[in-house]
Amino acid sequence: MSLETRISDDQNVLTIYMEEKFDFGKVQEFRDAYLHISDSVKTIVVDLSHTEYMDSSALGMLLNMQKIMAERIETFKIVNCRPQVVKILKISRFDKKFDMS
Repeated sequence: MSLETRISDDQNVLTIYMEEKFDFGKVQEFRDAYLHISDSVKTIVVDLSHTEYMDSSALGMLLNMQKIMAERIETFKIVNCRPQVVKILKISRFDKKFDMS
C-alpha cells in the first residue's frame, strides 16, 4: 500500500492516508501530499489507521507540515490511530499540538 490522498467533495478537507510504516523513507511523498493543494483546503487530516510503526522523522514530518501550512490551514487532525501509535504521539505531546479526536 502506498500513501493516498483524497480531497473532500466540498474541496475543504485534504485527507492523507499513511502506510504501515511512517518513517524517513516517506519524507518526500508525505510533503508532496500537502504542498501543492488548493487554497480552498482549510483542514488537513492524517489518517493513521494502517500505520503500525512511526519513527522520530515521522513526528518531525507532522510538525513540519503544521509549520509550513499554518498560515493557510485552520485545522490539523490526526485520526484512527492504533494503540501503539497513540502511545508514541502522547509521549511526544502531539495530543497537545494536533486535534486527535
